[in-house]
Amino acid sequence: MDLEVLTARKRYGAFAAVDDLSFNVPRGSFFSILGPSGCGKTTLLRMIAGFIVPDAGDIRIKGQSMAGVGPNKRPVNMVFQHLALFPMMSVGENIAYGLERRGVKGAVAKAQVIDMLKRVGLPGSEGKRIDQLSGGQKQRVAIARSLVLEPALLLLDEPLGALDLKLREHMKVELKQLQAEVGTTFVYITHDQSEALVMSDQVAVMNHGRFEQVGSPQQLYYQPKTAFVAGFVGNSNRFEGVIESRNSEQVELRTPQGLALWAQRMGPVDVGQKASLFIRPEAIEIGRNASELPAGDPAWSAQVQSVLFDGGNSTVQVTESRTQAALQIALPLTGRLADLRAGDTVHFGYQPAQAWCFSA
Repeated sequence: MDLEVLTARKRYGAFAAVDDLSFNVPRGSFFSILGPSGCGKTTLLRMIAGFIVPDAGDIRIKGQSMAGVGPNKRPVNMVFQHLALFPMMSVGENIAYGLERRGVKGAVAKAQVIDMLKRVGLPGSEGKRIDQLSGGQKQRVAIARSLVLEPALLLLDEPLGALDLKLREHMKVELKQLQAEVGTTFVYITHDQSEALVMSDQVAVMNHGRFEQVGSPQQLYYQPKTAFVAGFVGNSNRFEGVIESRNSEQVELRTPQGLALWAQRMGPVDVGQKASLFIRPEAIEIGRNASELPAGDPAWSAQVQSVLFDGGNSTVQVTESRTQAALQIALPLTGRLADLRAGDTVHFGYQPAQAWCFSA
């Protein structure tokens, strides 16, 4: 393991920023910590880097305890959101800065800089000024400056947050490819679920100083362990209500408006208890007629409120005819229902196995 965090704790008065947290990061992996603002992820990253001392617990890098080891002595480097490149230095001088601080100079340092620029896809850029680079190129220079020091861990603190949307989408793919090529362990924090899902081997979903779930992106998306993960990772329709009946590992929830929905029972939730039910928009089938829906699944009629066109991510907002419960449903990628308009009547249904119900 390149990183082991053992019951780490950091409190600020009564507030637990990191609450007795333990996890491991395997060598050569891309590990993301995903969570909302204030969940403790930046505090955790700074504890790993050595900028914040934990109140309790231990942090081990390559099997060695980091207790009492300062930030400049740890085998880690950090890339910040605003990159902190030196504008008065060339690209090559920026990358060589850390090497020179370690006493590596001259032809040896230059050779390492040239090699690292090739590895990050910027060959021949060592003589350029920082202000001649695009946002994505600056990102790669910042990463190259860290990787040239051959750290055991590269810590990335929301490094794509300052980029525009198009460049951010491009850099997600580039970062994933770069990590695979160099083989360095990346620990990446973000509040953007798309970044975490696209790039990571493993993702930890953090909330109130603890990890709600650690798993592959697919596990978090298709097999959430808690209501927080089901609601935070991906888009979901969420319904609150009371469990009215149970059939083995499926339960029926009835909302205050009277809408009855079946779902998979997740954890200790049973008849009479308040619960939260989640259905992803893409798990819901939709058609103009009930006959277009799969036979045997529960089905309802609804009125279209609005169509949200976003190419392959287009959805329609509807209200169920009897209870007026609001739902968001993904439109077919074939364009079959591209002509839907507000006021149209549609029918929808879903398989209960593709919905989850958690205790409230």
